[in-house]
Amino acid sequence: MQNIELLDTTLRDGAQGEGIVFSVRDKLSVAEALDELGVAWIEAGNPGSNPKDLEFFRAASSLKLKNAKLCAFGSTRKKGVKPADDSQLRSLLDAETEGVVIFGKSWDLHVTEVLRVDLEENIAMIAETVAFFKAEGRTVIYDAEHFFDGWAANAGYALATVKAALEAGADRIVLCDTNGGTFPDAIATGVSAVKEYIATGNIPHSIGIHAHNDSGLALANTISAVQAGCGHIQGTLVGFGERCGNTALAALIPSLELKLKLRCLPQGSLPRLFALTRRVAEIANVSIGDDMPYVGAHAFSHKAGMHADGILKVRRSFEHIDPVAVGNARHFLMSEMGGRSAIAERVKWIEPSITKDHPVTIALAEKLKNLEAGGWAFEGADASFEILVRRELGRYKPLFRIEAYRVMSEHPTGETIACSHAWVKVLVEGQYEIAAAEGDGPVNALDGALRRALTRFYPNLAKVRLEDYKVRVIDGKEATAARVRVLIESTDGQRSWNTVGVSADIIDASRAALVDSIEYKLISDIERSKE
Repeated sequence: MQNIELLDTTLRDGAQGEGIVFSVRDKLSVAEALDELGVAWIEAGNPGSNPKDLEFFRAASSLKLKNAKLCAFGSTRKKGVKPADDSQLRSLLDAETEGVVIFGKSWDLHVTEVLRVDLEENIAMIAETVAFFKAEGRTVIYDAEHFFDGWAANAGYALATVKAALEAGADRIVLCDTNGGTFPDAIATGVSAVKEYIATGNIPHSIGIHAHNDSGLALANTISAVQAGCGHIQGTLVGFGERCGNTALAALIPSLELKLKLRCLPQGSLPRLFALTRRVAEIANVSIGDDMPYVGAHAFSHKAGMHADGILKVRRSFEHIDPVAVGNARHFLMSEMGGRSAIAERVKWIEPSITKDHPVTIALAEKLKNLEAGGWAFEGADASFEILVRRELGRYKPLFRIEAYRVMSEHPTGETIACSHAWVKVLVEGQYEIAAAEGDGPVNALDGALRRALTRFYPNLAKVRLEDYKVRVIDGKEATAARVRVLIESTDGQRSWNTVGVSADIIDASRAALVDSIEYKLISDIERSKE
């Protein structure tokens, strides 16, 4: 099996995405997760650009990496300055990484209009910078910035910049679609031209691809580049990055390994992809799109009854891979459209003997129809559906009961920030507990008070927090008296789950969803402790 070398730039290019702010501790944790996955290189930042990256490289000596190597990122030398006298290049050396990633200009427009140097000076800047780091014993990965735009505008000059890096000793030549506007056919043509050019010169090489997603083509462009001869791939695990982001490695790796039979990760690492992608997303405080290929929550979800029935008979009939291969799982969305086959399959997670003709399955199918007619929706609330199933099976025992609660919101005159307060009284195994909390809104306050009251009995609830909160008016004709559906996504830092509540009172609907969320967490912990 042919090997593909992966470079993850979550900590550098990914950190340029809007809303992404890594602390030094965050960066160390992301590096550990990427190493656990098995990427070859971690591009960890530019030590010459900010103190945080410099601090990271100082702290990186504490990392016990087993698979990945760190590399620092920076530009070619400044015009008119010798590499040894360039403070930015010195900072890359001071990072003491095994590799360095150097970017230089391949598009003559950038050379003359952005750098404002002549074309020959740019060539010298590339060659001298690469030679400087090779003399220092570093592996040099040269990023040919804007290569495909440069290739389209002035192919001869774009190739000359590549030649300069190669002849100076660059270990990798990475062709960058920096603006993210190139189409797959042009990517393949450009890669093939460089491959032929390098082969003609008989210079050792490894060609790479660095694609941005501004046209929604980063994945397609990267695959096209690999098929044209690239053996080195750059991207970010979750796909976030500047503007529209980078190639999402989590969505790319399975296609290369399972479909093109190319080895990207160490043997046995692919099933860790789902969990480790979520760990990196959690550290970055971003949500993984439910429809993200392979690792999204909906990647293997089935709602239509015919699809569910087909999957249960021949799994490959509606799934292009086994979800277990990437650590994901198949989901049958519970709705009146799903049919009894889908319901039975979901119930089997709790009671393996259930069939689609079992009385419990028939009762649940009827109950789903009635509940959905009243505004409930379980297709996005698996945790609430599991509690419903346990009730129907007679395996549900309430772990607590809310005896009373009160929620108030204040909007003091002249104050720009509203404040909400909640008070709750719970009963757990004959013992009462009363707690209060304030929050940014009534639901936030109620959530805080409820978990504060229960944490005395269930300490693990301290790890739980709300990750998302959605409200939908079910029937707008009723105006302010309309029933609302509340969907809550909760997490304990390791996994996420969704619950639903319906009521004409938004606070009561929120309470129902919160109670299901907490009960699901407690029940899951009990079940896991039995394994």
